[in-house]
Amino acid sequence: MAERTYRFVIRLARAGFAAFGLRIDVRGAEHLPRSGGAVLASNHVSSPDFLFVGLVGRERGRYVRFLSKHGVFLPPVVGDAMRAMRHIEVDRAHGEVALRHAVAAVRAGEVVGVFPEATISHSWELRPFRPGAAAVATWCQVPLVPVAVWGSQRIGRSGRGGRFGLRRGTPVTIVVGEPLRPAPDADPYAVTEQLRAGVAALLGQAMDAYPEQPRDDADRWWLPRSRGGTAPTVEEGLRIDEEGMQKADLAAERRAQRSRRRSRATARQPRRR
Repeated sequence: MAERTYRFVIRLARAGFAAFGLRIDVRGAEHLPRSGGAVLASNHVSSPDFLFVGLVGRERGRYVRFLSKHGVFLPPVVGDAMRAMRHIEVDRAHGEVALRHAVAAVRAGEVVGVFPEATISHSWELRPFRPGAAAVATWCQVPLVPVAVWGSQRIGRSGRGGRFGLRRGTPVTIVVGEPLRPAPDADPYAVTEQLRAGVAALLGQAMDAYPEQPRDDADRWWLPRSRGGTAPTVEEGLRIDEEGMQKADLAAERRAQRSRRRSRATARQPRRR
């Protein structure tokens, strides 16, 4: 059931890519093993990043089980599809539960996909990495494969008032690096720093290889300040990111409260005989 649903979603995604003429360039996919557990760790610049990072798995005949925030699982159809594909739900208040599921998946020979920044970076530069991806790879003694995706920010939400930057033929470049193989006694925080440095190098390669430049000054929004763009600075981006995460956490708590109220109301209803 999981792979059948996944194959259907991939066909839909590829049809969408073709309809918009997206020019997708995947480099270095051979660094992902064809079998056995592994962790893919990527930067995060847009909502559809999981679709593009997932293509790395398909290049190697693998299906990637992504860690994804709780809110993605809430809409009925989308949530059902996410669960059917065995993606892993992350509740920020109980992150250890998601880690346990990730460890179980990797030990079962699956590829788990992680965005260690934990949210989209609005500066397009790397945010601080959380240690979960490195911890899973260290505990399970599996390859930790760094990935950088670039260009997808022109397709997903750009942070410019919710507008989209998509135009036909937009390129997306995905670069995969050599895996890290942490020792059993490695410090996950030290491994995380190595991972972040690796992803940063790959992101630079992806930007250098990207086949387009902004058409004019108004189109420079999708470049970071370090590349002459008009995206928020790293500091501004971090503030925007944190505000967004706080709003998401508040919304999740409100949903949880509504769910608890409904459960209590149901429990108080008299049972029919």
